[in-house]
Amino acid sequence: MAKALIPSRALLWATAAWAVLGMAASHIELLEELWLGAGLALAVAAAVDALLARRVPQLHVERELAGVWPVGKWNSVTVKIINEGSGTVALELFDDYPTAWAMEGLPYTTAIAPGAFSAITYRLNPDARGNATFGAAHLRLRSPLRLWQAGHRIGPVSTIKVFPDFAQLLGHTLTATDRRSPTAGSIRKRRRGEGTDFRQLREYRQGDSMRSIDWKATARRNKPISREYQEERDQQVVFLLDTGRRMHARDGATTHFDHALNAVLTLGFLAQKQGDAVGLMTFGGASRWLPPVKGRVGLDRLLAGVYDLQPADMAPDYLQAASALLGRLSKRAFVVIITNLRDEDDTALRAASELMSTRHLVMCASLREKVMDQAREQDIAGFPDALRYSATVHYLQQRRDAIRRLGIRAERLIDITPEKLSMTLVNRYMSIKESGQL
Repeated sequence: MAKALIPSRALLWATAAWAVLGMAASHIELLEELWLGAGLALAVAAAVDALLARRVPQLHVERELAGVWPVGKWNSVTVKIINEGSGTVALELFDDYPTAWAMEGLPYTTAIAPGAFSAITYRLNPDARGNATFGAAHLRLRSPLRLWQAGHRIGPVSTIKVFPDFAQLLGHTLTATDRRSPTAGSIRKRRRGEGTDFRQLREYRQGDSMRSIDWKATARRNKPISREYQEERDQQVVFLLDTGRRMHARDGATTHFDHALNAVLTLGFLAQKQGDAVGLMTFGGASRWLPPVKGRVGLDRLLAGVYDLQPADMAPDYLQAASALLGRLSKRAFVVIITNLRDEDDTALRAASELMSTRHLVMCASLREKVMDQAREQDIAGFPDALRYSATVHYLQQRRDAIRRLGIRAERLIDITPEKLSMTLVNRYMSIKESGQL
């Protein structure tokens, strides 16, 4: 059924002409019968045309689009309209896409002959992660007498998943990490003797430490033999991700939570390349648990498990999260807490860190608002600027005091602006791998 009828320009002009004729008939009696006849004819034509316009057109609408889109990237949608009727159909198409997204290529106007089809490809740029739905397309058809435009909803409902732009994360972040990752475009050479997993025996080389010499093998072969080690594999990296209200904070166009999610996916990609299992637990809002899994399967599960996560308007409970994680992890893991610390959190977060540290290697990353650093660095030009500077310095000092009260070793604590989080976490992870602390 037609959703709505809109008078066409032809009907509006005809009505205007009939009104002018009525004005003339009010002064010229001979035109009165002509005016009445014209009005009756116009009313009958408009009524009949409206009934015809309300008939459901014999059109079939198909929509072609990818099931997974990256956020912030232009993607194409193709809509195909097939005329299954016996007459030519003139129409205007406007697809039912998520209206908050940037769009190029609509509306689309065409006329389709019987048995023919018309296809339009337009572009969309999604502005947020999560699930998105396309409804039935809006079609506006001209009535047979061209007096009305009838609106119809025809076509399928489509659902897609909008993921973080993983390709951009790898391209921009891993390249900046001292070329440590093989995925960053260069192969990182293993230094002799690094790591703690035994790799092989080989002849002694100049520069090997005395501790690397295998004396039993040396005695058997009558020449110096060294043990070569590699970075440990088969370990676990588990993220404890804050989904509370503070992660709504925004620096520019990107929220702190999206920066944190990008860091999780970047380090998760690198960890699975290193042979480690990757898992995640959220707290403070939506509660999700993704057990650590190795390889590409683990990364795919991580990506599918977090793409639609959003922070909630709740306060984080660090101690409860730590207790829940301890109950789920039996094997020693590298636990990365990502949150936005406040001075009132020091006691709770310290207790949570100490609890988890009994079994696991714990690192805490706290996101600091970039605007605070900018306010502190701005020139003071008047009293309002002085007040702003004073408040900023006071807030940052409270933050430093809270971090100091945590009692976490400096190399296990990161207080950083969001855009630097990914790079810093990757470097810390690689340093821990090389040192064999896990």
